[in-house]
Amino acid sequence: MIVSANLRILTVVLAAVFVTSNLLWSTVIVLGIKPLTLTTPATKIETATARPSSSVLLDKFGIEEIYPSKIFEGKEWYLNMNSPSNDTILSISGGGSETGSSNVTASNISKITREADGSWQVHGQRTGGKYDFQVRMRVGTFEDPKWWKNVEMTGYARIIAETSNSSDSAALDWYARGGNHTSTSPCQGIALHAGLRVNGTIYWQKEIWHTGGYTGFRSNVDATHPILGRWIGFKAIIFNIRNDSAVRMQTYLDDNATNHWRKVADVADDGGWYADSSDDRFYSANCGRSKDYIVLNSGPYTTFRSDNMNWDFKDLSVREIQPPSFTNMTQTHLPRAH
Repeated sequence: MIVSANLRILTVVLAAVFVTSNLLWSTVIVLGIKPLTLTTPATKIETATARPSSSVLLDKFGIEEIYPSKIFEGKEWYLNMNSPSNDTILSISGGGSETGSSNVTASNISKITREADGSWQVHGQRTGGKYDFQVRMRVGTFEDPKWWKNVEMTGYARIIAETSNSSDSAALDWYARGGNHTSTSPCQGIALHAGLRVNGTIYWQKEIWHTGGYTGFRSNVDATHPILGRWIGFKAIIFNIRNDSAVRMQTYLDDNATNHWRKVADVADDGGWYADSSDDRFYSANCGRSKDYIVLNSGPYTTFRSDNMNWDFKDLSVREIQPPSFTNMTQTHLPRAH
């Protein structure tokens, strides 16, 4: 009798599970919910995976993440610290050409050498003019149909030498959401730029097309002490808000390279940030964009750029992040710590 009763109970439980499972699947079908699938990660680009919950999340290099990686169909790229030249997703050039397939063996290479501490030193290409000693380290998505959109770009830099007499022109400039930046494809040259100058000032700038669609600077402020000769961490974060109707841009610095990050800029664009060029100049490219176009789109490349300097770099990364929910459009920057 005890065995028979247990069997009846088991039968009821199994039946309930079966009915519940079918009801759930029917609900999925009725509501048109598509089951989640994971895409196969491309070469050198890793699919983000779920991580243990904690107050501080660390990336592959042990660096603090400001925002978590996007789990489903998200991607992450980390510099191959042992051999950047073997990274098929990374192209390193001296700027100007950005052909999309050139890697560190190309003729327009910016020379990189391994340092004793395991970092890499890069010497930009001599071009003359305002943007001399150019470096463009570009991370693509060549084998992945999902372009970079909401991103957290991270890295450490040590400026070895400043090659310009102008303190405003020697800068790190990390940008995303665009394609090739060339005169032959001006409409692809769209981007949001986060800058860190050698003198310790920062900025954000919008590029609606290359090169006649630059805006003025936002959050163009004194954020830290001059960075020549010391390691500093630099994060550029871009994500859409308000149902993809506006974009938020944030800058974080790790002043002492101790993995303690401080927000120094928080900029929003929901319109009204206009290109500086004349109407005739701006509309000559025929890109079909307004002069205050909001860069909400994704793009095939993220780029670690520098001008007028020689510098060491390490632990570069790009992660597609899960955007936080923001409704307040107030733009802020925080003064530097003394």
